Amino acid sequence: MVTSVPRLVIAAPSSGSGKTTVATGLMAALTARGLAVSPHKVGPDYIDPGYHALATGRAGRNLDAYLCGPELVGPLFAHGARGCDIAVVEGVMGLYDGAAGEGELASTAQVAKLLRAPVVLVVDASSQSRSVAALVHGFVSWDPEVRVGGVILNKVASDRHEALLREALESAGVPVLGVLRRAAPVETPSRHLGLVPVAERQAAAVDAVAAMAAQVEAGCDLEGLVALARGAGALSCAAWDAAEVLDSSPPPPLPVPASGSSAPRRPVRPERARPQAPDRLTVAVAGGAAFTFSYAENAELLGAAGAEVVPFDPLRDEELPEGARGLVIGGGFPEVYAAELSANEALRRAVSGFALGGAPVAAECAGLLYLCRELDGLPMCGVLDASARMSGRLTLGYRDAVAVTDSALAVAGTRMRGHEFHRTVVEPGAGAAPAWGMRAPERRVEGFVQRGVHASYLHTHWASEPGVARRFVERCRTS
Repeated sequence: MVTSVPRLVIAAPSSGSGKTTVATGLMAALTARGLAVSPHKVGPDYIDPGYHALATGRAGRNLDAYLCGPELVGPLFAHGARGCDIAVVEGVMGLYDGAAGEGELASTAQVAKLLRAPVVLVVDASSQSRSVAALVHGFVSWDPEVRVGGVILNKVASDRHEALLREALESAGVPVLGVLRRAAPVETPSRHLGLVPVAERQAAAVDAVAAMAAQVEAGCDLEGLVALARGAGALSCAAWDAAEVLDSSPPPPLPVPASGSSAPRRPVRPERARPQAPDRLTVAVAGGAAFTFSYAENAELLGAAGAEVVPFDPLRDEELPEGARGLVIGGGFPEVYAAELSANEALRRAVSGFALGGAPVAAECAGLLYLCRELDGLPMCGVLDASARMSGRLTLGYRDAVAVTDSALAVAGTRMRGHEFHRTVVEPGAGAAPAWGMRAPERRVEGFVQRGVHASYLHTHWASEPGVARRFVERCRTS
């Protein structure tokens, strides 16, 4: 299958150059012109895709060559961009920055090459004039396979400053596709893990995205950007499809009985086809302002495996969705909402009873904290005999992990790549049956497996190992 959706990658020499403003504003401006825009983000970031979704009305999707492998970047892009008029991909960090010690792996440059997409370089020009040509020349010539098709100059002080920058860039041979003047920053507040997610400031986020769109509309050559996007090379790859990848992946091993149980194992359903509607079961997925981190493909895989994904808000709902057979609690900011989560005693008791009764529970990062005995001294669900607290130390980076203990997600020995991103500490850091053994960058065990619970700091993208979704749903079916 050939994918020919026009596409652009918005990159920068470094973080803080303005690529989020440009990418989100461009998405919103093109959407306002009636185009169906497919939004994407390079790397494991959960927050920017929320703003992208607000700008386009479509799910923001991640393209991460470390978590999913380079071979899935094209198929996942084609899946998200299906039926769209144009795609905008926001890069991560600097154009050539990737996974530490892994060369170009997971860099914006690598993703641009995998997508055969032209790159627009957003340059903070606030403290330079003629030197901008040397900077752009370096980025253009560093890797001949990366096609830098244009530059957007950010934080330009005046007409005179703009003229000097344009004159210098003529020698670099890269067209200027936009000039954004110095202005009061768009109101996008940050805290300890980056921008405040859309779900926590919906009305203000709408205004922020509108302001970004206005900046891009006023300062950029939208026709030139669209023309550049149309020059992207065709991709020869089939679009990723959750049902198809589950059908082609091996069936999960037999479920493991709860610890101490002598009951015989029940056989896994032998068929691979997606279950029909009468066989579907409910999997509750935590959402709301405290739990905003998730990959769209994870929920799609649960659905393809036979689950009805039903969201709920632990800040407001006092019980789990009716008929829930499994529970997924992803990442987010429970530390910000610890008092409200603790005050919802009814739901904490419901979650505790659900988990301690042996039902399958998959918890990542924020979910791990919520299942602890306490968070910053406030009572949580008490499923895990562990306490959590805020820390001044940021834990950040990719991880190469292997499952240590058979669980509702994976059999021992399953290798997955993940990502950690938190400023909290859980003590102890691992239970008697750990979830993961970290292979890199350092060797250690981490997380908890008990009864049906799999709880860990590690964020994982299930498209890289779709069998975990099928195994989880089968555990829900047989528990």
